[in-house]
Amino acid sequence: MFNNVEENFAERPDEFVRLIEESEKPIYPESKVTKMSFLIRMYNLKARNGWSDNGFSQILSYMCEIFPEGNNIPSSTYEAKKILRSLGMEYEKIHACPNDCILFRNEFADASNCPVCKYSRWKLNDNGKELKIGTPAKLLWYIPPIPRFKRLFCNPEHSKSLVWHDEERIKDGKLRHPVDSPSWKKIDDMYPKLVLDPRNLRLGLSADGINPHSSMSSN
Repeated sequence: MFNNVEENFAERPDEFVRLIEESEKPIYPESKVTKMSFLIRMYNLKARNGWSDNGFSQILSYMCEIFPEGNNIPSSTYEAKKILRSLGMEYEKIHACPNDCILFRNEFADASNCPVCKYSRWKLNDNGKELKIGTPAKLLWYIPPIPRFKRLFCNPEHSKSLVWHDEERIKDGKLRHPVDSPSWKKIDDMYPKLVLDPRNLRLGLSADGINPHSSMSSN
């Protein structure tokens, strides 16, 4: 899990910048493939094919040997995860009810059965009778947004854009930006403490084109 290699760059922005510059280097001299694009592609293959961390480390180690001298291939899964997680690309695996009733977290973290439908948390063996304790029947892959927000503010250009609505907006009563809209002002009235910090973020969820029922056809 990426949790094992957590790094805190909020207090060390220079280290974060160094990592970004490192990730943009070619995977080996004169290659058009960057270190980051290589890692993302390789990690995608790892996830799709169910490669173990140990097996993935062996693949990376062998690639280090056969690629041209001076290559930037990480030597292990640990090193690969460290780079990806440091750039805010971590994720969490959360066990879920097979029927989507609940997530096995918080008060249900230690439960073995769903309190709603009573289905087991664990996957059945091929015979359909015995449980594979430790192997969840369904997983939710959760990508935390907070690290990504922090990364946005680490970039001077992005940071300036994120506070534009408070520091540079023309405030003449005209509707020029969502911040001038009645709905935005209503949220300001509901949460006055939030408005005091210009770095507050307003998020919108777009469900356009999303089919919530995967078994049904969608036009």
